[in-house]
Amino acid sequence: MKTDTSSSLGFRAYPSTKALQCFETAARHSSFTYAAQEMHMTQSAVSKQVTQLEEMLNTALFYRTSRQISLTPAGKVYYVEVLNILKLIEVATTNLLSHNDDSELLRVVSHPTLCSRWLIPALKGLSEEHPLINLEIIEQVGPFFSEDQNVDIAFLYGTGIWDGMETVKLFDEYSIAVCNPTYFQNLDMCFKNIDNYNFIQFNSRPNAWYEYFKQQDLNIEGTIDGPRFDTFQACISAALAGYGIALVPSHFIKSELQSKNLVKVFDYVMQGRGSYYVTYPLSLGNSYKVRTVLEWLSNYIESYTEPSNE
Repeated sequence: MKTDTSSSLGFRAYPSTKALQCFETAARHSSFTYAAQEMHMTQSAVSKQVTQLEEMLNTALFYRTSRQISLTPAGKVYYVEVLNILKLIEVATTNLLSHNDDSELLRVVSHPTLCSRWLIPALKGLSEEHPLINLEIIEQVGPFFSEDQNVDIAFLYGTGIWDGMETVKLFDEYSIAVCNPTYFQNLDMCFKNIDNYNFIQFNSRPNAWYEYFKQQDLNIEGTIDGPRFDTFQACISAALAGYGIALVPSHFIKSELQSKNLVKVFDYVMQGRGSYYVTYPLSLGNSYKVRTVLEWLSNYIESYTEPSNE
């Protein structure tokens, strides 16, 4: 593999990893003795590593007394940076050792609710059947693709049009109004005046409830109020806890509907303006790991049963 040296580092006198580990451990314990015990070294060896580090940096990192050591102001600043460096080395080493030479890491990003409620069940068994694909799933709201992210696949909600991306529709969005059975028993199903009810709201869709009633030609008196949440996952949890009525995609509450932990308040089903898609950069269209996941998801969707509206 050819190494890019166009942006090579100019400063070559780097401290050794051993010296950084000795410094970090001594700083954490405020003791060369305890650091030596943790690192299975002699106290003098740890002290020597730290002294050589200080000489290299031409900076005192510790105050020393006969009984203890403590970080200097420069040492405190350096400790934070060294700790981050050692953590990065640990993560990089662990990732490398956990994958064999033939394996491929598949970095996936997804909206949180889509991830927990649909994607994780959908990908169950993938790693066992395709052991050379190692999944790394990241939950986030966005942005999903940027220069500082090495993302292979994203699961998004929208129109299906994203620049430079190939998209495959997973399913349309159909939302239903649900609440827990106890809350349902106390509802006045006339719903002419809505001031007496809590409507759980999704922050990114502030007009969803108004649209829901408008599509049914219902004349509603009052103001739609209720707790607001950032994710559908939180809205579902709130409905289960009896906070009120939630308007959520039926795909995400299949098990709750089947178990009767959530019940439908109205028969009306509102189709969303967007759909859920799996997307990936055009350059990865022939990638083994991407094609494998797409085929896996296609088979899952074919066997997936949409929750009943009964």
